[in-house]
Amino acid sequence: MTHNTPLSPRPLRHLSDVHRRVLTAAQLRAHGVPTAEQTEQCRPGGPWRELLPHVILLHPGPPTGEERLHGALLYAARATEPGVPVQPTAGSPHRPQYQEAVLTGLAALTLHGFSSTPALTALDHVDVLVPRQRRLRSARYVRVLRTSDLPVPQTVTGLPVAPVPRALADAVAELTDAEAVRRLLTEAVRGGHCEPAAVVRELTLAKLLNRPHVVDAVDALLAEGRSIAEDRLYRMVREYGLPDPVWNVDLRLPGGPHLGGLDAYWPGQAVAVELDTRAPRQGRRQGQGQEDDALWSEYARKREHLERLGITVVYITPRKLRDSLEQQAAVVRTALMASGDRDPAAYVVVLPR
Repeated sequence: MTHNTPLSPRPLRHLSDVHRRVLTAAQLRAHGVPTAEQTEQCRPGGPWRELLPHVILLHPGPPTGEERLHGALLYAARATEPGVPVQPTAGSPHRPQYQEAVLTGLAALTLHGFSSTPALTALDHVDVLVPRQRRLRSARYVRVLRTSDLPVPQTVTGLPVAPVPRALADAVAELTDAEAVRRLLTEAVRGGHCEPAAVVRELTLAKLLNRPHVVDAVDALLAEGRSIAEDRLYRMVREYGLPDPVWNVDLRLPGGPHLGGLDAYWPGQAVAVELDTRAPRQGRRQGQGQEDDALWSEYARKREHLERLGITVVYITPRKLRDSLEQQAAVVRTALMASGDRDPAAYVVVLPR
């Protein structure tokens, strides 16, 4: 015969920080607070209040921004077993765990450190991603977004948060103000949060590039990203003592066809650098490293043509310039040094781009 042994009541005085001021009804029962007492404590004028369905705020005042986020995650998270709260561990005795729930949208961007998003307490709603098969409805200030591809979250202040490109796409999906969209996308790149290609990829997957105000913002984003990458390329040449190239040029065969534009070219060594700022507008979230086939083919044809003429082409992505400037300088230096071991390149005409 099986008996349901009640958990021993545990005092709540140790529940002092933000992780413990908001609990689910199930967690309170695990602390020995029965449902009837919870209802009594949450009556108007009582010491507690129901923040969300089955989520209790353990003080009568308005919730802080952090409490709203924790409450949203507690509401949306799947328990390890139906009706059973996640048990404490030795390493984290009271910190809640949020399964199948990820913060996204403006709340996530605020946590990532964006200055153009509202403060947590000023947000009208908090967006939470959950798997598509979950039967969970939006409630009060929590907006539930179902997705077939729950992103791997980043941990920010102990909370599961969508990566910046995904959070941007979810935020932009709800914005109709063109200037607000432009500010968010520009800050994402200018603030070093992510590269333009990753943002455009997520906007494409969210089917947002059919909205004129989003397309305009993306054009500004790509221009911003290229400008930043060009500045980093100039800095690489200067700081790592590379010979001065000719900048932003077009190559042509004498009396022949146009060979393509280059960001930097060393005529004496027949070495070229081109910034790979492709921003694929189609694809799938799984395998984000796969580039758009048509764009890749165009780059490949150009590179093969130039290399048949004896010109070495080095492609550098904005991300590599941001994360490994010294390494990219070494790649270019190696190409320049190796030029003496190659057959002379074909003569080409170098024109300003």
